[in-house]
Amino acid sequence: MDVLPILESINKVLWGWPSLFLLFGTGVLLTIMLKGLQFRRLIYAFKLAFTKEGQAESNDEGDVSNFKALMTTLAGTIGNGNVAGVATAITLGGPGALFWMWIVGLLGMATKYAEALLAMKYRVKNDLGEYSSGPMYYIERGLGKNFKWLAIAFAIFGAFAALGIGNSVQSNTVADVMDTSFGTPNIVTAIVLSLLAGIIIFGGLQRISTVTSFFVPLMAMLYIFGSLLILFINYDQIIPAFEMIFYYAFNPVAATGGFVGIVVSEVIRNGVARGVFTNESGLGTAALIAGNAKTDHPVKQALVAMTGTFIVTIIVCTMTGLVLVITGFWDPSGGQISGVTHDATLDGGALTSAAFGSALGSIGEYIVSISVIFFGFSTIIGWYVYGSKCFEYLVGTKGQTTYRLIYISACAIGALANLTTVWAFADMANALMMIPNLIALVLLSKVVVHETNDYFENHYKAAATIKKTS
Repeated sequence: MDVLPILESINKVLWGWPSLFLLFGTGVLLTIMLKGLQFRRLIYAFKLAFTKEGQAESNDEGDVSNFKALMTTLAGTIGNGNVAGVATAITLGGPGALFWMWIVGLLGMATKYAEALLAMKYRVKNDLGEYSSGPMYYIERGLGKNFKWLAIAFAIFGAFAALGIGNSVQSNTVADVMDTSFGTPNIVTAIVLSLLAGIIIFGGLQRISTVTSFFVPLMAMLYIFGSLLILFINYDQIIPAFEMIFYYAFNPVAATGGFVGIVVSEVIRNGVARGVFTNESGLGTAALIAGNAKTDHPVKQALVAMTGTFIVTIIVCTMTGLVLVITGFWDPSGGQISGVTHDATLDGGALTSAAFGSALGSIGEYIVSISVIFFGFSTIIGWYVYGSKCFEYLVGTKGQTTYRLIYISACAIGALANLTTVWAFADMANALMMIPNLIALVLLSKVVVHETNDYFENHYKAAATIKKTS
């Protein structure tokens, strides 16, 4: 029995307008309740993430620093969605889709802030002495035992989603790039990826956070450098590109030749949907690692966590979007609209690679290829943390070795298999993670506001006074 059509039908419902409205609405609600905190406190949040101001004291409880927690989260978030996902959004929704990705990203900062804050408040210590956190804990401990079924549902879908979209789908993408760009057989990629993943994963959270703290900034800088180089070469096209993005955010892309055009509703839907995939705000993934951070107040780590959404959507995704618009490769009809001739059958990462290649030659294509490999591998490592936390909630810490072996096996299989069905199942699991998490965020929104007010009315003012007098 072919289950793919069934999964695709389910996904059309799960990722339809009701779910996107719930996601968008939660971001709006939290933004209003927090009085636009993601805008007012953004500079302070970056100070906490990247300067000594955010360093933990020796007596602060937790397993890793704020910075390492953020890098581990970014390892799972900065992935091929920033390369292929943006290209898909723009070819299906036109340049205006990038505008709606920005909107969902800016609102998603409040969502991710709330996730991380609740993760810190309701975290628990496991029998290994490490902290465990995530939506399943704030659902059960924040909403009460009557909601435990919802917590279990999140954990089940989270554990499965990690094996799919966070692991086997990524290894499959890496294997394709290695074969296409460097002629490396898939079996070799499967062995190398699974061995490297195993070495890091069996080192536990400390090794994972140490590797990602080095790896994530490096890979992000490589991709951003390539993007900025293209923007520098085509500096005169930057303002027209922004004009196109803002214009097509509210106006349809006209039909021409064999191209049927893009209506505004599709522009918004593709921008919002792909925005979720790129920054994961609302899925609850950030909450699965945030609780491990060392800090003296939940708000500090929550502020650090929300910077991740800004970095991913407003910086990295914007780089991809601008390159596609400036080079004309956003045009899904192969040049009928933009006048830039390209293969109209290209999509996703291949389209982004072609756009970079058109501006920088083979060097541009290699930048994208290497970035895809780095992004894919870092996502595999980051999503292991998410999946293992969900699995731990279901079976306890004794199941860690079992999940590690399953996860490494899925990594190897993914590099060798056709994963169309796995991708569809992962999409479904992501949506089923999102729904219980968003319900919990809405029901616990007053707790988020209370903790936020407590920090800025008491701890923040006291710390500022001490700093001023010292």
